Amino acid sequence: MNLSRRKTLGVLAGGVTLAATDRKYRVIDPHVHVWKHDPNFPWAKETTRPPEKDATPEMLLELMKANGVEKTVLVQYIGYRWDNRFVAATLKKYPQYFQCVARVNPESPAAPDDLSRLVAEGFKGVRLSPGADAQGDWIRGKLMPPLWARCRQLKVPMLILAPATRMPDVAPLAEREPDLTVVIDHMADCPIDRPDLLEGLIALKRYPKVFVKVSHTWSLSHQPYPYRDTWAQVKKLYDAFGPQRLMWGTDWPLVEAKCGYAKALAIVRDEMDFLNAQDREWMLSRTIEKIWPFA
Repeated sequence: MNLSRRKTLGVLAGGVTLAATDRKYRVIDPHVHVWKHDPNFPWAKETTRPPEKDATPEMLLELMKANGVEKTVLVQYIGYRWDNRFVAATLKKYPQYFQCVARVNPESPAAPDDLSRLVAEGFKGVRLSPGADAQGDWIRGKLMPPLWARCRQLKVPMLILAPATRMPDVAPLAEREPDLTVVIDHMADCPIDRPDLLEGLIALKRYPKVFVKVSHTWSLSHQPYPYRDTWAQVKKLYDAFGPQRLMWGTDWPLVEAKCGYAKALAIVRDEMDFLNAQDREWMLSRTIEKIWPFA
């Protein structure tokens, strides 16, 4: 097979076809977790059922190489809670491939100072995860404004993993800190049969520094790959925010229980036919590089 034909086919491991192999941008995955069973990095006491299998940086690097993903943003795994040392060690070992987002305890008055320390260590953001029930009501509490203000002062993004029902709680914080970059993870995991809830996320479009990850279609769908029943929701977000404020993400290794890493990339790169080449360039690369510039 000659080089031209190889470029035309662009076949990846697992039979997933790579479109536009001669693209002029690098693909960056903005949402991945890593962990390892290692006594040097113990699970948090709250983690009573840790994952059975490791998800190591080396495993991830193999997947990145096989699928043409050049850089990745590692998000602190909740199994470690506020102990960010494993991700920090990964960044130290592989600085050419990764940037990292930390977690801090949102119910601790020390959270802003903890974030300052972590940013000084090299972290490029923080993630908060308020649940839907009353235990997540801290997102409305008095500890949030100082933490969000510190995040803005440090010039790192605030990531929010929260259900769509929490988006009205995010709005006043985004209003208070209009210069803070806020990234809503996984389309707020809005059920596809509740378009009314999606409106709470779409309402955040009025804040120019709010971005959305188009991910978890595999989790929300009631259909097999490529999860076409989620595309109407993605299209609404596309129409509201534009590709310049959207990004993909695998959520590896959790995606392995569904379609796997390669297809998580192919959903946006190859399958969603309402996206043009420029849209894909933004969602796979340029939007991400606005928030996490890589060397």
